[in-house]
This record gives sequence, structure tokens and C-alpha cells, in this order.
Amino acid sequence: MGDVKSDIEIARAARKLPIQAIGEKLGIPAEQIMPYGHDKAKVSAEFIRSLSGRPDGKLILVTAINPTPAGEGKTTTTVGLGDGLNRIGRKTLICLREPSLGPCFGVKGGAAGGGYAQVVPMEDINLHFTGDFHAITSAHNLLASLIDNHLYWGNEQGIDSRRVSWRRVMDMNDRALREVVCSLGGAANGYPRETGFDITVASEVMAILCLAVDLEDLERRLGDIIIGYRRDRSPVFARDIKADGAMAVLLKDAMQPNLVQTLENNPAFVHGGPFANIAHGCNSVVATKTALKLADYVVTEAGFGADLGAEKFFDIKCRKAGLKPAAAVIVATVRALKMNGGVGKEDLGHENVDAVTRGCANLGRHVANVRRFGVPVVVAVNHFISDTEAEIAAVREYVSRLGTDAIVCRHWADGSAGVEELARRVAELADSGQSAFRPLYPDSMSLLEKIETVASKIYHAAEVTADKAVRDQLATWEEQGYGNLPVCIAKTQYSFSTDPNLRGAPEGHVVHVREVRLSAGAGFIVAITGEIMTMPGLPKSPSSERIFLNEQGYIEGLF
Repeated sequence: MGDVKSDIEIARAARKLPIQAIGEKLGIPAEQIMPYGHDKAKVSAEFIRSLSGRPDGKLILVTAINPTPAGEGKTTTTVGLGDGLNRIGRKTLICLREPSLGPCFGVKGGAAGGGYAQVVPMEDINLHFTGDFHAITSAHNLLASLIDNHLYWGNEQGIDSRRVSWRRVMDMNDRALREVVCSLGGAANGYPRETGFDITVASEVMAILCLAVDLEDLERRLGDIIIGYRRDRSPVFARDIKADGAMAVLLKDAMQPNLVQTLENNPAFVHGGPFANIAHGCNSVVATKTALKLADYVVTEAGFGADLGAEKFFDIKCRKAGLKPAAAVIVATVRALKMNGGVGKEDLGHENVDAVTRGCANLGRHVANVRRFGVPVVVAVNHFISDTEAEIAAVREYVSRLGTDAIVCRHWADGSAGVEELARRVAELADSGQSAFRPLYPDSMSLLEKIETVASKIYHAAEVTADKAVRDQLATWEEQGYGNLPVCIAKTQYSFSTDPNLRGAPEGHVVHVREVRLSAGAGFIVAITGEIMTMPGLPKSPSSERIFLNEQGYIEGLF
């Protein structure tokens, strides 16, 4: 194979078209594109409004098995599949989430794909990009500042400072900020109280930006944010302290989808970026709906494994936005299946068909789960050079018994040429009319029953436990009119259970809900389980230690 180039070397060598030329492929006039340099741009709200009468293309979801340190390549496959569909003559647009700086400098890395299936400019996308995350961080923290300012200047709304629920955020992993005390230092600095920081992707403002359909809807949702409670336990909303207008102003440009291109000069929207382990894990509704008006096929991703990302895509995003996915792809690697079958990372290079077969139980569970939503599914085996024919045959045989196909994809090494078979099969599935999409549970089900339904049907848990305070809080929200909202379960991405070390397809485990949060603006209830943190920490040796500028001024170490 010769020298294997790194993702960043491949991205740097890309022959990019001017972003106006990418827009032209989609029929977007140059004057409706707001360029950020030569290779990235935002699409104007005016142009998006003009698309309202057009028919929609077909929506394809790319999801995956539970992630392992061996890697699965969900974003890489999303990009590769989009290129592959364009290669076989199907007008296709891909919709990805924006990467968070936290994982880029932590352990996970970026989210622009890999090898010869990437979106570019890779460095920009993985770093500051068009400033959307900074705008979200600023809007969120403006609200936090206004709350403490309201308390300082007489507290007209009667907010109980012990019951302020709005925390602060930053787009970086920093465990030291999880729990803090603010306003120390005397009367001039306000009233001291306990608070803390979450990572920006866990912000309700991020979820609102990703679920709002336009600026008017955005401002309404921002006003619906509950910032805390009075002594009589009545909620205080962001609009009560007149925060919604200024927050919307900060988010005005961030609401518009970002247009970039793949290495093969095919169009891509990269917009919004919540994590699926602590939030709803999908790119923006605006980007997806706009893409459906501009292309015959739209390929989008949902974060982490299908137990998190796909479930939230179906039960929150599709339910609220009226989307009807036509097909789904579940990404797996032989290496990751071996890890799910009990093999340590250091032994993944050795053939082990038995471990692959054992690990396929995880894949099978995800296939069955996606089918629960009435969506036809195919498996993409993201190829690694260490995969053996016997191991691949074991995956194919297992998946065939499930009544679908496992298609080996070589897009990382060969770009669209390596994913043609998958592209043809996905187009066939999407065109077949087989999809009969339906959410997992009805709006009318109680909040606790919704949590129990996801836990039993998707996680295969035997029981959901929660303290009386949690159950009482859910009952109170139902009394206040929030009982029809979907649930967004915060759970480890590494397992169907709440134990990150329990691989494969565990059954009969217990899901303990330790905390619930009402995201009234976003329109869902967050149930926090296990040891999941809404502000991640850095590992002992973070990726940032290996990121630097070389002598030519190029970035090294970003992936």
C-alpha cells in the first residue's frame, strides 16, 4: 500500500472547489451563500424559506454498534456513502454534526470523517469552524449572567437562589468546573450560590438550535427555557427576565447551515453538534430539512451507538420535525466486534472468528432495535487491513440470518469507489417504500413509562429504578403540562447497560435514573443514568499533547 497518509495529510492535499461552485451544484445562487473564506459558507435564511414548496428527498440514517477503542467509523461511512451515492448518479447531500473542541483535544478526536472519506476543510471544521459553538456558548452564558444580575438587582421575579437550575457551559473538557460556587468576594459580587459547568454540546441552547425550524421558533424556544424556581416551586422562564431576544440575536447566524464539501467535491451540511450520550445527538433540523429540498437522497448520522443516537433521532428529532427516514445503515468493524466478543485491544490483530461471532450479538441487537421503528436496515462493515476473510464471512453469515446484508466497505482507503455496493443497496432500500416509520412510544405515555419503554425495549433492561424525589419531579412536570414530551436518556455510549464495561448484548440489568432535567425550550425531559457526566474530563494523556504547528505553520496531530 506504500506510505499510509494521515487524515490531516489527505485533507491538506485535497483539491477543493470554491464554495460557490459547491452551492451551484445544489442550485443555490451565489448571492444566497455567505462565505467564510473560500471553502466554507452559510446558506441564507431567505433561500431556505424559498424552498418550502419543493418535494422532499429520501432520508437515510447512518448509525453504529456501541463504540469501542477499536473504532467503528460512523462519520467516515456517512461521508463515504454520500460520495458513493453521488458516484452512482444519485443526487445526494450529507448532513453531519459539528465536532466539539472537548473531544478534539481529549480522546475521541474530530468528526470530519477519515482517510479518503472526509469533509474539508478538516482543520477548520474540527476547530473554530464558523463560530457556531462559540455563539451557543455565549448565548447560554449570557442567560447565566442575566440570572445572577437579576438576583443582584432586587430579584423582581422572586427566584429562589437555591433553586436556580441554569448552569454555565464551555466547549472544553474540564472536570474541575463540574461543581463550583459563584459570586464569592463580598456584596459587590452578588449572592454566592452553588452552580457548575456543562460542556457546550450538553447545553439546552445547543438542543434548541438543532431542533428549531426558523428564527421565530428559535426565539420562542429560548423564551421557554426554565431557569429556576420560586419559593412556591413555580417555574421562572428565560422570557421572564427578558433574555430571549438578546440570546436569539447572538444565535442569528449560527442558525444557518454550514456548507462544505467532501474530498470528492460533493456538498455537505455540517451544522449543530450535541453528543448522543448526554443530549439528543443529531445535526440540526434546519440542515436536514433544507437538504431534503435540495437533493434526492440525504445521508445523516446520529451519535454513538444506535441505542443512543438512533433512538433519539427517531423518538425526538423525527417525531418533532415530522421526518420519515427511508432506510438505515448500521456501521460495524470486525475489530470492534472482536472487542465486544471479549478480545483485548492488544490482541485485535490476530484472527479470532469465535470472538467475532460472539461480538455479533451486539450488532444483532442494534439491527433488531432499528427495525422496531419500522425502518429497513443494512449493515456496513467498515474494512480494516487486518480483517481476514474468515472473520468477514462470519459477520456476513450472522447478518444474513437476520434477513439483511453485511456489505464490506473500503471507503477509508478508496473513497467512493470502495463503497459502491453499499450505495446501490441503500438506494434500493430507500426507493423500495418498505419503511413504515413509527416512534417507539406515544406522546400520551407517562414520562416514567417512556423511560421504562426505552430501557426495556432498546437496552433490554429488567428494571428502571429512581429515587422518590425523581419520581415526584416527573409527576410534577406532568401536572404542569410537560407529560407529552419525549425523553432523552443520558447513558454511557459503551454498553447497552449503564456499566461501560459490560460489552456485547447484556440483558436483565437495572437502569438507575439518578437525576432528571426539564429542557422545556428544547422540548424533552433528560434522564441522567449511571455515572454519566455532562462535563467530561480529560484522559491522562490527552490528544492535545500531540497537537502542534510544524515548521511550515501547518497543524499536526489533529484527527
